[in-house]
Parts: sequence; structure tokens; C-alpha cells
Amino acid sequence: MLATPEIAGLPYVISGLVAAGGMAAAMSTADGLLLAIANALSHDLYYKIIDPKADTRLRLIVARVLLLAIGALGAFIASLKLTSILGAVAWAFDFACSGLFFPLVLGIWWKRANRAGAIAGMVGGFLSGTAYLYYVHFAGGTPWLGIDHLRFGIIGMPVSLILMIVVSLATEEPSAEIQAMVDEVRIPKGDVILSKSH
Repeated sequence: MLATPEIAGLPYVISGLVAAGGMAAAMSTADGLLLAIANALSHDLYYKIIDPKADTRLRLIVARVLLLAIGALGAFIASLKLTSILGAVAWAFDFACSGLFFPLVLGIWWKRANRAGAIAGMVGGFLSGTAYLYYVHFAGGTPWLGIDHLRFGIIGMPVSLILMIVVSLATEEPSAEIQAMVDEVRIPKGDVILSKSH
């Protein structure tokens, strides 16, 4: 990308602008993800589970501390150079689909899904995908069916699906209120833009 302006015979300042644009895109994505992670942990973990009576000021302090801690942890992991930049992007999507894909989909489209099933699916999918990544990439294991370390989400996703279904069916079904909310999520809202006559 940086060589393109020079190949085209453009001034060096164009290469600088292209590099600045690339850095800006990377930094905006990184800080957005850091904020999302810190706020999610602060709200969903600290406020909802650890201290439900925490006021807004304390929750904000926790979110800021988590922001610094997660940023430092991310910088430390990046310094280990476990994989290339493209590999790190692939790993991020693999981790996400291993633990989150089926809990999100079934949470919307299957009224029998419950909290215990979603937690089991997230934890089981994440751990199985991570274990396969370690086995293939770090322990030197032979990939199963040609699934290398850049595609370990293929291993985590079915584990997540099976665990979520089994645990949801083995535990108490959600309340009628939750099931009605799931139905409501699937119904489009708002005014009709185009009438049937069009």
C-alpha cells in the first residue's frame, strides 16, 4: 500500500498521507475495541454480578481501570509476536466465532435457549478452540482434516452449539416473559416506508 504512490510517481507527501490514514484506521479500530471490552466487563461482569449496588461513579472508575489493564495486556501479548498481523486478525475472528456465534444466534432464534446453555456454549467453544490452537500452533500437533491454526473456530463452533443445546434442554426453560421478548426481537418495528400499492 505504501509503495503505490511511489510507483505512480506521486510526491513523497502522498505516501505519508497514506501511511497516516492506515495508522488512523488501525488506532481507531483498536481504541474502539478497547472501549467495548472495558465497558462490557465493567457493566456485565462487575455491575451485574460482582456489585449490583455500585453507583455510576464507581462503575466509571472500574471501566477506566479495566481500560488501562486490557490495553497493557494487549500490548504485552502483541510484544510476544505469537503470529503475524494477519494471523492475529484471523485468531480474533476464530475466538469470537468459537464462543459467541451460536449463543448469539440461538439466543435470538431459539426460545428454549437459556442462560446456563449460553454460558456453557461460550465457555466450551472458547476453551475447545483455544486448546486446538495450542495443539496445532504451539505443541506442533498434526492438524485435523487440514484445519490449521488460522481456522480453529471450525473446532470451537460445533462444541459451542452442542453444549448450548444440551445444557439448555437439561436445565429450566426461560420464563414466559423472556420467551415473549425473544419473539418481540424478531418482529420488525417502525413505520412502513413503501406501501403495498408500490
